[in-house]
Amino acid sequence: MDKKKVVVLKGDETGQELLEESLRVLQPEVIRTQELEFEYFDLSLENRRVTHNQVVREAAERLKVTGLGIKAATITPSNPDDVGSPNALLREWINGQVILRTGRRIPGVRPLAGVHAPIAVVRMAVEDAYNAKEWREGEGEDEIAYSTRYISRRTCRAVSEFTFRYARRTNSTVFGGPKYTVSPVYEGMLKEEMDAAAKRYPDVRYNPQLIDATFALLLDTTGEPLVIPSLNRDGDILSDLVIKMFGTIAGAESVIFSLDESNDVKVVLTEAPHGTAPSLYGKNVANPMAMILAGAALLRYVRTVATAAASRAIYESVMEAVNSGIRTSDLGGSYSTTAFTDEIIRRVQDKLEIWATLGETPRIAH
Repeated sequence: MDKKKVVVLKGDETGQELLEESLRVLQPEVIRTQELEFEYFDLSLENRRVTHNQVVREAAERLKVTGLGIKAATITPSNPDDVGSPNALLREWINGQVILRTGRRIPGVRPLAGVHAPIAVVRMAVEDAYNAKEWREGEGEDEIAYSTRYISRRTCRAVSEFTFRYARRTNSTVFGGPKYTVSPVYEGMLKEEMDAAAKRYPDVRYNPQLIDATFALLLDTTGEPLVIPSLNRDGDILSDLVIKMFGTIAGAESVIFSLDESNDVKVVLTEAPHGTAPSLYGKNVANPMAMILAGAALLRYVRTVATAAASRAIYESVMEAVNSGIRTSDLGGSYSTTAFTDEIIRRVQDKLEIWATLGETPRIAH
């Protein structure tokens, strides 16, 4: 049997600890399959400095070959002359165009403003403010700061196409959008591609809004699942808000996609949306939920019967555990990081054993 190679990107502090918890769940004796083989790259700050980011380049090249990866949170140093963000480099080098983050109701946890249907943010993964050139001119009160941003039609089209395909698959409404009234040339490009995609997918509900109205209206939404396309920085802010609306920033995974010329998925890199949480490092109290769900999301894209079953089992086990009171302190519980993971492992193993006994075969996601 040819194994599916998964690139594992090690990280820093609590980020690395939570990655290790996620990998515990992905072991063959837990998910009942030998189909995965892990390849490790050390993206810790120390190793990035030693290798002058060559390790990031090597990891990206390998990701383009395997198409599958899972990443721990990493430190981005504040000094601009340091090694910078590995996230930005990875997205650029694997040609990642889209980041998907989905806020979803956590059973037993009260969401903000009564929202309960899933809200997915489809964020531009590159370009925009994060690739801007910046400089200053002048002195004193006459000093002026400049920023040169750009977005491409190719990336805007990828974001829009992914958004409408995902909304069709999840029976959601495409909602929100950029501030194109203030920036018709720059932000208007994304709006043009959204409108064009709406014509290609007339069966998908489409409710475009300006980004400021999107934030305001999210506090009134209740029962309708939404998918929100966004520029890079807008999506960074919006996705953190959306996930937190459902209870905790550790409550959902983040998925980076590289798409081919037909906008089909070519590379998948999953991670948690939160950072390295240095204040929690070594205390065994951080919530591993997002990293465990990152592992479940990764399994979806291996696209075999066994990994589809394992993915579903992990998602269900996490939600059922939280619903039954198995929670870390951020959700008002008393379970440690490792104890939470132990419970998920037990539930996944039980669930897969029962499904095998009943002869159930979960559908492979596309």
